[in-house]
Amino acid sequence: MRLNNRLTTLVANFFLVSTLLIPLIRAQDGQPAKKPAETEFLVGIGKCCITPTEPMWMAGYASRTSPWQEVLMDIWAKSCLVQDRDGNQLLLITLDLVGVDHGLTEEICQRIELKHRLKRSQIVIATSHTHSGPVVGKNLRAMHFYQLADEEQKKILDYSNALVGQIETAVDAAFQSLQPVELRWGFGSTSFATNRRNNPEADVPKLRAAGKLAGPVDHRAPVLAAFDANNNPLAIVFGYACHSTVLSINKISGDYPGFAQAELERKYPGSLAMFWAGCGADVNPLPRRTEELAEFYGHQLAGAVQSVLLTQTMQPISGPLSHQFNRVPLMFDKLPSVEELRNQTESANKYEAMRAKLLLERIDAGQPLSPVYEYPIQTWQFANGPEWVHLGGEVVVDFALRIASERNDKPTWVTSYANDVMAYIPSERVLNEGGYEGASSMVYYGLP
Repeated sequence: MRLNNRLTTLVANFFLVSTLLIPLIRAQDGQPAKKPAETEFLVGIGKCCITPTEPMWMAGYASRTSPWQEVLMDIWAKSCLVQDRDGNQLLLITLDLVGVDHGLTEEICQRIELKHRLKRSQIVIATSHTHSGPVVGKNLRAMHFYQLADEEQKKILDYSNALVGQIETAVDAAFQSLQPVELRWGFGSTSFATNRRNNPEADVPKLRAAGKLAGPVDHRAPVLAAFDANNNPLAIVFGYACHSTVLSINKISGDYPGFAQAELERKYPGSLAMFWAGCGADVNPLPRRTEELAEFYGHQLAGAVQSVLLTQTMQPISGPLSHQFNRVPLMFDKLPSVEELRNQTESANKYEAMRAKLLLERIDAGQPLSPVYEYPIQTWQFANGPEWVHLGGEVVVDFALRIASERNDKPTWVTSYANDVMAYIPSERVLNEGGYEGASSMVYYGLP
């Protein structure tokens, strides 16, 4: 997808409008530092295990040749509902999944909107982008769906249908468990995220030791937390801008974010830890490829979060909740003709051939290719807290850094992989440099 200067300005200007936050905690030696003052917020939490019940195809890597073989750790749908004193509500849903497509997101949100009387702008669905979870819905369809046997395709559809109900279970639990809380926010930091475009993977240990790692990264770890009336951590919400790609084995897991969440819930019994992925589409955890490293990075991130919880500098959150949701039309490059697509169905690149077949199916069904994609941008905000921007797709790090620099008068968090994971979203830097994120990656998502 191409972002020209005019559209970049449009997107950046949209970010200047509202954004939210969620729960935070203060603790000392693993215990709350002080009793929270009387508060204006209620928070409810819920979770539901979404580990597949039978072996099925895994998402994220085109190189896999078989379904998952065992479960390294369970994966989860989690929800956190925040309500202010006027009854305004915000609902965060986090999923240990590679991503969800527009259609599945809308089905989930419509059910929640109808049942709990929320507006679309009040609901965020954020995925961790773990590459150790199952294929879901139509996400990465040209990579996965069309090459699989009918039996495997049915498993994907059955899992996706069940997922909607599992998310609803987690959301219902959040609505049923509202209780008074104190909300606080802060920033931690950890440094295993490495720009993969500028640092050859094999050279990273040597480059890191020499202090010569290159390329933009965002090492911040935003943290929000909620204390319940007994001064115990109820919800710990945190993010980090780095691909969840430590592991490539055929075992189900949440990758390093799964280990981070599990470690925080172990340290704070009764709490719910929720991870959201930042703008790390061009950033990898390096070195990688072992279970030991996934656990190490997860514990490193959990330690960064706990260091925030243990400080005396977390900022209290107050004021009314606000929320916005919009779609910005992003232009594709030149659309392929029908003749070009028919030629591509014979391509030696099976993913290019599958994409061509997918696009031809649309055209044959009377749906001409659109020159634009309606890209979701959502913002949440507490009156006195950081702005929280939620972006769809695999967003490169430049966007988070630019938004933060333009909002230097207000802390800003940027979630990627939110609401609709339809493609990589490259910056002009990445487009001009060429390479995977701005060019060849599009084939796997089945888009022009």
